[in-house]
Amino acid sequence: MSKPSTISLERPTPKIATITFSNPPANLMVGETMTRLHELVVEFGDDPDIQVVVFKSGVPDFFFNHFDLAAAADFPAAEGAVPVWTDMVLRLTKADYITIASIRGRTRGGGNEFALACDLRYASREKAMFGQPEVGGGLLPGGGGTERLPRFVGRDRALEVVLSSSDYDADLAERWGWVTRALPDAELDDFVDSMAARLASFDKTSLATAKSMVNRASLPPDADLVAAYGEFAHSLTLPGFLTRAAGAQALVAEKGLDFEYRMGEYIGIANQQA
Repeated sequence: MSKPSTISLERPTPKIATITFSNPPANLMVGETMTRLHELVVEFGDDPDIQVVVFKSGVPDFFFNHFDLAAAADFPAAEGAVPVWTDMVLRLTKADYITIASIRGRTRGGGNEFALACDLRYASREKAMFGQPEVGGGLLPGGGGTERLPRFVGRDRALEVVLSSSDYDADLAERWGWVTRALPDAELDDFVDSMAARLASFDKTSLATAKSMVNRASLPPDADLVAAYGEFAHSLTLPGFLTRAAGAQALVAEKGLDFEYRMGEYIGIANQQA
């Protein structure tokens, strides 16, 4: 029997799609996640009805989390010159439909980069948390975080996020412009549903054209995202990562799921004790 997909799709109306990511216990992104997301984004590009796509999590405390590096060998290979992940987030950002990330739980690394590729990001004030932990583990971000985050929060704040590998709560993310809006957790679902229904009621051509106009002023060059993924892949082979990998694995074995809950804290502790 084949393993269930980490991605499920619902179409509450012809104009709205809801994609739920579920890979318990910590919602790590694996090769199948990347492949299935790419397939759906390509399919939506040929769908004349779709106007709004909502992304959410089916695992409490975790939204789209970081890549599962233990399963890196299963990441989909590049199709031509553009990696599958990069092609997917570029298509997502440029799509003629509107994407909404409904963020409840930890959102780090590739998960944060996925959220940054969405048009609107609404976060649970009590439960959302964000970070780019790669540098603390001897790696480099490769999913677009270093290209997109500075455009939202500014150069110095983006440098702090990337270099410190710390976790950031939803209140600070909202103040910095990292997310569109932080809402009380009890209000998040209704707000996102209402926004999706509102946008789905508008003219699709007007929505798509307005998005394209804003994109002209705000998107990083495609080539920069392609280069970033290559730098991430190369960093998997460098001494900075390889010398830390065994220690990180030992810490994960010792702390269990708590490592995922407090990753930003543990990364700092591990490096200071090394």
